[in-house]
Amino acid sequence: MDQAPVPAPVSRREKKNLLTAAIRSLLALQQVTSADVRLVARSVGVDESTVWRRLKRARATGTADLPPREHFEITKELRVRLAYHRGNVKGVHDELVKEAGHTKDDSDMEAGGTENGVPSLSTLRRAFHRDLTPGDLAGLRSGIPASRAHDPHLRRPPTARNEEWEGDHKQAPVLVWADGRLVKPWVTWFCDCHTGMTMGWAVTPHFPHRGSILAALRSCILTDDVHGPAGGLPRRIRIDRGKDFLSRAVGQAMGAFGVHVDVLPPYTPHLKGSIENLNRAATSMFFSTLPRYTKSQKLNTKRRSGDKDPALTIDAFTGLFATWVRTRNAEHRMQGYGDLTPLESWNSDDTPLREPTLRDLDTFLLEAERSTRIIHGHGIRWQNRDYVGAWMTGRTGTEVVVRYQPHHPRTIEAFHARTGQHLGTAHLADEASEQEIREVYQARDERVKRLRRDLADAQRRRRRQFQPLTQAGPARQAGTMARKQAAAELGAAPRARIKEDDGVPAGYMPRRLTPGARWAIPAPSDTAGQDSQ
Repeated sequence: MDQAPVPAPVSRREKKNLLTAAIRSLLALQQVTSADVRLVARSVGVDESTVWRRLKRARATGTADLPPREHFEITKELRVRLAYHRGNVKGVHDELVKEAGHTKDDSDMEAGGTENGVPSLSTLRRAFHRDLTPGDLAGLRSGIPASRAHDPHLRRPPTARNEEWEGDHKQAPVLVWADGRLVKPWVTWFCDCHTGMTMGWAVTPHFPHRGSILAALRSCILTDDVHGPAGGLPRRIRIDRGKDFLSRAVGQAMGAFGVHVDVLPPYTPHLKGSIENLNRAATSMFFSTLPRYTKSQKLNTKRRSGDKDPALTIDAFTGLFATWVRTRNAEHRMQGYGDLTPLESWNSDDTPLREPTLRDLDTFLLEAERSTRIIHGHGIRWQNRDYVGAWMTGRTGTEVVVRYQPHHPRTIEAFHARTGQHLGTAHLADEASEQEIREVYQARDERVKRLRRDLADAQRRRRRQFQPLTQAGPARQAGTMARKQAAAELGAAPRARIKEDDGVPAGYMPRRLTPGARWAIPAPSDTAGQDSQ
């Protein structure tokens, strides 16, 4: 007779589950023989008497499942207590012991079970991990964002290129030189969700503004040799609740092109996973390889690896970033997109592109001035600056509308006020030199430093020092002095007192101005003369 193979060693709980399933199969048989019991016992790894005993109990109760064991269960009150102690089970247990009004014996309490209604620490910890999910434990310990990290997030169904874009700001954790100071630049970019293509980007040395977004959108839409081959207008853009993304200029620009903007709820990065994945990839694959990476390995509590390396300039950083984006689009293969590169996935899709004209881009991706301007002999006067262009010849007196890119005052675009025709680009006439701009920034920095020192000195004077306390009591101000010390210091201080023998009455203020020829000076009274005699 063939014997069943010897089962591999399994855990006690798994063996119990296997035996329950075997007993359920034996109950389905009309007649159970000793050979059947012997086969089950050998397969599961238990004794034959155990199988007969479980089979007898199953026939009596009508089910092969064992009755649940009584154990300590977590209630809503205990969940609230765990949240109060910020996930500290030991704190919950100490509070329960204190409320029970007795002192715990570690040898008895750690053995399991309860004593006077209070479970042991190990029982309480085991119950929390059994009745609460890891997401609930993380949420009660650290909050809702930590709880969401344990939730699965489904992928959106595949669509077509330019069907959905996602955009975001990302601060690069790298220190670079910009205008004589070390800054961490910001990247504003958009990606296509269907192909994983990085559509366009813009780098700013400071916090991004609506000008950064308009410049990034312009680079996304253009399909020329510099920005292409990917481009065109999307059907939908998902963004977060950034105030820059919700500015009037962006809303008008996207609405004019028929692009729907989906504003996501706050603190929901999983709803725009494509751009968040791109942010993480840029950090791990590009930013971490640059000098002066701010999240490099720590050498001690203050120093990091490479913090003395020379930093890149903002121009060098932008060039390296552009090279990395092109390389990622052309060479990086993504498993979630059929092991294709973003460029291959883009070229394999034959969905037609919506490409607006360059005139429409200048019209809607630039901020419009509300009031009109007149072309004078010195050009167009805008924001206390003069802008000139060769196309202004013969157009003095023409009323125009100015469109500009925010925070980029070097050039403006002029449109005819009545016909809307694009007349041309005007350049700043009298532009300050780099040295003059640097001196202005230096003067501003010195003024800020001076004000900061003044405010710090004022705060030190305002701050009151108190003596340290070693036991409960009222706060006492530091710098206590004796009465003799106070009297001596007050006596040494100079005081401006009016002497009584000066002949000057109290409250008299002497005349400071020399009387003129027209002034009427009162004559001395007789009483004053008699008093003097």
